[in-house]
Amino acid sequence: MFGRRKNQTPEQETPGTQEFDPASLGPRTSGPWDSSERDPDAPGYVDLGSLRIKGRDGVGLQLPQENGALSSVLVVLEGANSAMELRIFAASRSGGEWGDVLQDLKREVERREGEWKETDGPFGDELRFRVQVQTQDGRTGTQDSRILAVEGPRWLLRATLLGAAAGDETAAEPLLEILRDVIVVRGDEPRMVREPLPLQLPPGAVPQDQQPPSGTDAGS
Repeated sequence: MFGRRKNQTPEQETPGTQEFDPASLGPRTSGPWDSSERDPDAPGYVDLGSLRIKGRDGVGLQLPQENGALSSVLVVLEGANSAMELRIFAASRSGGEWGDVLQDLKREVERREGEWKETDGPFGDELRFRVQVQTQDGRTGTQDSRILAVEGPRWLLRATLLGAAAGDETAAEPLLEILRDVIVVRGDEPRMVREPLPLQLPPGAVPQDQQPPSGTDAGS
């Protein structure tokens, strides 16, 4: 649902576009932050490579793997039926990728015969949708999700709210606060637009198979 554009070279831009201005934060006035704006090695942050997440009591972090590589970070609120999946991608210097991605997401929801609604959220345009999913016990159920994104200097951070947080603003707010504290370490390497930025286990962590809490399947 978030692939590269065809025939694209690293950080390819449309002629005439302007370079992203980090001073023009827009909805990022209260975070998430670029490593040029906040210290990624500040005390209390968990080092996950391209993402640094501030540690909090009652919050667990899971790092699912896809094809043997870490693909996302799942932030789980302990004792609550809510979670947030974070994925981080390279973007062009001019920004503006999220509008195209929104259209791709809508088409994917329609392909899965689901329902979607575009709304204006605290970080700009976001998508709320419902699709059918296969539950762990083999039954067919529905899953509500809320996807939003934040663009920074040459990166795009996508957040998917799952479980109660997908439809309940009160349940979503603790996760959005965590999102606001995230620091992105983009690095200087040239990368394809929409290429996932590398994630890593924090020092001393041991990989293990983990699943989202019941009702918060992060499959999309």
